Amino acid sequence: MRRAKFEVRGAFMLKTLRTPPASSGFAERSADPRLACASTDDLSRNVFGLLGIPVDALDFPSLLRAMDLATNAGSPFLISTPNVNFLVKSQINGTFRESMLLSDLCLADGMPLIWIAKLLRIPIHERVAGSDLFGRLKSANGTGRRLRVFLLGGAEGLAAAVGARLNAERGGLDCVGVLNPGFGTIEKMSSSKIIDEINASNADLIAVFFGAEKAQAWLLHNHWRLRPPVRAQFGATINFEAGTVRRAPPMLRSTGFEWLWRIKEEPYLWRRYWSDGKVLLAMLVTCVLPLMLSERRTRNLNRLSIARSEDHGSVTLALSGAAVVTHVDGAIEQLRDALDSGKRMIVDVSNTQYIDARFFGLFLMVRKQLASRGQKLLFTGVSATLRRIFRLNRFEFLLSQEV
Repeated sequence: MRRAKFEVRGAFMLKTLRTPPASSGFAERSADPRLACASTDDLSRNVFGLLGIPVDALDFPSLLRAMDLATNAGSPFLISTPNVNFLVKSQINGTFRESMLLSDLCLADGMPLIWIAKLLRIPIHERVAGSDLFGRLKSANGTGRRLRVFLLGGAEGLAAAVGARLNAERGGLDCVGVLNPGFGTIEKMSSSKIIDEINASNADLIAVFFGAEKAQAWLLHNHWRLRPPVRAQFGATINFEAGTVRRAPPMLRSTGFEWLWRIKEEPYLWRRYWSDGKVLLAMLVTCVLPLMLSERRTRNLNRLSIARSEDHGSVTLALSGAAVVTHVDGAIEQLRDALDSGKRMIVDVSNTQYIDARFFGLFLMVRKQLASRGQKLLFTGVSATLRRIFRLNRFEFLLSQEV
């Protein structure tokens, strides 16, 4: 029953995320062409579909540039940091999964995700952890102005202590506000008083230190009410910065054994790691291994061709051949043109031989663009073989609106 209530509330949050309220200041700001040119559309993202979630292939310099553009543009820019726990939760919680699908960037925060990407020949090579991002922002000493940050959450007193330290160090982050809203429902933690206090700080970045599900739900629920442009969930980073929990040494982090250190520091976490580890192992056996074998059989597939047809209400793109990374650039242009038509969009895969992770990432971005205007991405002609590819990649939910 509790999960059902969360799903209903999540559906409402997703609806509010797609379209800003008429009174939202963001609607006016994003309409400014000077700001619109500061960012690119989602189809330009180098994003891959990894076991049901999107993961962007980017490094820290690219991430920092994207954050700088978003800060200058002033429009909402949601960053998600999926790790194994995110991956596992996304398999059973559709609303939580949507929080990543609708994010502006998804960073691989977890070495197991990097390992899986390597096994599937997905070019995601660098772990971009939330804790490392916070550290880089904190230590930045460039010529630009300091990034104004609002610290939300954490145990009592931790955010204030970290904020005071940031301001004393005079690094790349200027703490302009801290708040611990306590425990409660998303609605209770989203009162006008809380939102007004955050907005009055004139922050560039909201760093949220709730648990993963609550943080993502809170960020979606308040997407159009918040004025600070960049927002992200940083989890346990507040404990590392405050010194109440020691972070694992760099060698353990780089080799993927940080979880052992976390259990040593916080023994109660063993249950989460044990549960997530079992699910991850099952996914490796039932999804990753079969995908590795399937990928080896795709080397002699046909080149992709795309035929377009349309009527007064819809546009259909028929994909023939292999929808794989080497053919993605041409597909992006065709999909972008179809989106620009404003019509209902259908992807005909009757003659599609294979879909790889890059194309699943592209489909997710098309789906996100359509969702922003209340439309759905529709597929037709899905063969049994192709349906298996959707299932192994954990994207069978894309077929829920199959024509």
